[in-house]
Amino acid sequence: MQDRWITDSRPNPKLPHYTRGNAGEVLPEPLSPLGWTLVWERGVVPGCRDGFITFGVVDYDEFTRPDEVEAFGLFGGYFYNPLSMARLMGVRMPGASAEAIDAAYFDARDDVPPYVPEPWHESERHATKLAEVMGWIMSGEPFTEIDDEKVLADRLRDERPDLTKVSDSHLVARARSMLPWLNVMFEHNAWASLGASLGPGALGAVAEAVGDPTITTRLMAGIGDIDSAAPSWGLWELSRMVRASSDLTLAFDGGLNGLIERIHDEATADGPAFHEALQGFLHEFGSRGPNEWDLRADTWETKPMLALAAVDRMRALANDHSPSDGYKRVVAERQDLAHWVRKELAENPELQATFEAASRSAAIWLAARERGKTNMIKVIGEVRMCMLELGKRMTARGHLAKPELIWMLMAPELDAFRFNPERFGDLLAQRESEWRELFDLEPPYIMSNPPTPMSQWKRKSARVLQPAQPGDVLKGVGGSAGVATGIARIITDPSDPTALDAGDILVCESTDPGWTPLFVAAGAVVAAIGNIGSHTMIVSRELGIPCVVSVENCTLRIPNGARITVDGTNGTITIL
Repeated sequence: MQDRWITDSRPNPKLPHYTRGNAGEVLPEPLSPLGWTLVWERGVVPGCRDGFITFGVVDYDEFTRPDEVEAFGLFGGYFYNPLSMARLMGVRMPGASAEAIDAAYFDARDDVPPYVPEPWHESERHATKLAEVMGWIMSGEPFTEIDDEKVLADRLRDERPDLTKVSDSHLVARARSMLPWLNVMFEHNAWASLGASLGPGALGAVAEAVGDPTITTRLMAGIGDIDSAAPSWGLWELSRMVRASSDLTLAFDGGLNGLIERIHDEATADGPAFHEALQGFLHEFGSRGPNEWDLRADTWETKPMLALAAVDRMRALANDHSPSDGYKRVVAERQDLAHWVRKELAENPELQATFEAASRSAAIWLAARERGKTNMIKVIGEVRMCMLELGKRMTARGHLAKPELIWMLMAPELDAFRFNPERFGDLLAQRESEWRELFDLEPPYIMSNPPTPMSQWKRKSARVLQPAQPGDVLKGVGGSAGVATGIARIITDPSDPTALDAGDILVCESTDPGWTPLFVAAGAVVAAIGNIGSHTMIVSRELGIPCVVSVENCTLRIPNGARITVDGTNGTITIL
């Protein structure tokens, strides 16, 4: 095993610590070379850098190599968040600290290095700017930039030409034209991610003041307008069409193989209406799917059977499993709880004002965080479709063994590949073989300068952990209140929703919006990775199901098929 992968970053010597905390939820698997060097290095990472600058955390010249990747890290092909950069915000932000940032953004782990102060970390000028930004975030003013970018992302999708009819050069040019938009969008998404910690943090302080710290997550349930939850509603409506139609039910009863052909059959009277609704769903949400931040991911548009498999599972659920019903319930519970908090604070107008401001801020910025991600995923989808079409053409011309080999290109090789594709077939096949070996690596939770050589990393295939026994209690972080008991189902691939029956407990490493349809059937969610602002927590709260995250090695310690109780209020999982 080599010590460094071809796309790996050089750590920032001034801000040397990186973490997989909250990163495994974004990109759980090794990134493809084209996904990292085209989309991330040229679009997303510069946007993150710009977001930290405009937010007030750092200056441009405080990056030691501004034109290189320093805001995020890639080691062994695995994506890492900038731990030192986030801590710097805590040091410079009035009333915050490096330790508070750790608690807000990253999982509680023993291997997280302690913060070591340096003289240059303190900055009165940055503190003044951050105080101004914090005041604005807590003011309840909407973050309109991300709403405007939603309109832009929708327009870019709507204006997509028929890619099968444009030239190779047009495909490459269109893909590259998306990168500046990703830069701008991630600058604002960085604001949303940073800003989304303030309201919840203030709500936590209010919860402590009224004597019940467990109510923090319940006060953020059912905030509404969460774009990453919207696909579940769309899939649910498709499942209701199937459930209400004997023709469609018969077509689905035949299994997923050949399903699309059976739906198109003239004997399926409701087939045309379902097909039209499915195409509308794919147009709106087709860029979504497991591991969607990487170009090489299978999404609902590139592989519609992923969406149809979710519909197939959902159609078995009775109407009382509707995600809208769960949402209405948690909204009512949140409103009742907020009323109780206001009564408790009646004699403390200052803290009551803090509660009102924190509630508004949390709703605005958590929704903005999910909308910002949704906007970028839609734009990344446009890059994906261009590059996949190019891969299909090169395969048809005999230059590639399969279209997916295009993901093994590096962005600087793209023009050479377009003009001399015959030189790349064997190279990309060999590169894919080496890239596949990365999947067995266990990425260290913390990466520092110098990076730990890949040859010293542990192997997933060698992991041996003692399964939890009846009576054992695993501890994590409560993400969505409530208690549920059910059968634990260890899910590693969200593309197979049939593995989860209604009421089962979804146990996984992490989730992204590609997993959201499984939440509708699940009685609760348990994840190894996540924090209070993670996708897993936010969507669980919107659907009103208990959730516990940051449960280390949960997919190895919780036996598949065990009966467990998930307490999303106290953050525990009990093996029954």
